[in-house]
Amino acid sequence: MTARVLALLFPGQGSQEVGMGRELAGISRAARATFEAADSALSFPLSRLCFEGPEEELVRTENQQPAILATSIAMLRALEERVPLAPACFAGHSLGEYSALVAAGALDFEDALRLVQARGRFMQEAVPEGRGAMAAVMGCAPAVVEAACAAAASETGRAVSPANYNGPAQTVISGDAVAVELACLRARQEGARRTVPLDVSAPFHCSLMAPAAAKLELELARVQFHPPSAPVVTNVEAAPCADPARFGSLLARQVTAPVRFTEMVQQMAGAGVTHVLEIGPGRVLTGLVARIERAMQRENLDSATALDEAVAFARG
Repeated sequence: MTARVLALLFPGQGSQEVGMGRELAGISRAARATFEAADSALSFPLSRLCFEGPEEELVRTENQQPAILATSIAMLRALEERVPLAPACFAGHSLGEYSALVAAGALDFEDALRLVQARGRFMQEAVPEGRGAMAAVMGCAPAVVEAACAAAASETGRAVSPANYNGPAQTVISGDAVAVELACLRARQEGARRTVPLDVSAPFHCSLMAPAAAKLELELARVQFHPPSAPVVTNVEAAPCADPARFGSLLARQVTAPVRFTEMVQQMAGAGVTHVLEIGPGRVLTGLVARIERAMQRENLDSATALDEAVAFARG
């Protein structure tokens, strides 16, 4: 019989919704305390923004990032109230890597909140509004998308590259809007089933984010990282890291580098992970894992109503 090995996953930007965490804070003292700590750390009522909106404020990048992080950690703390957790590793998608580091004890919650608030602001400021774009390319191999991006970059002289490797047949691209549009056309000509423009405020995870990475690096240098309770599988290397001296540089590089989520999941499977629990708003990562490693058992904790199922899943 195969041993049961658990990994915890944390979602990234775009998973937010007004009302997230509100019911959980009502039934969990630990979740409530987490939101209170977030409000104190940022000196504004982040919890109210999560619970009540308005949506136009919640979706602002500098608000959205700490809101998702706070909600994810509140859900984790509510789970930890009910069941002891000893995951073999942690991982997160883009912003979710900060949640993973907090969950692993490698980064203090308050420091993470301030970092991602600054990260969101820096990413928003890096590119003038309307210049950048992102799009999902579906129904073809990553190599086809890479070739389409290379051709579009060469033809336009502008930046475009893969931003998120989300699965064997789904790759998100990012860059200058003109180059992204041409890369989508080239990918469809080479067999992509479809391409979908994404409603984002900036072109994340590409070279246009270099100014944001430079600013964030200065902020990261001021933060102390700690040895994690278990390795964190990082976006940049798609490999486990347990060295606190490396986390800062990996997070800085993450801003311009693609999220190698497919390889991250494959790495975890190769290391023996059999069960993955996604903690945080939305269920995006659970769906992606299903397409990458179908044999992995999956569950998600995204609301108060999902808490009992998550407890049972964590207990095994």
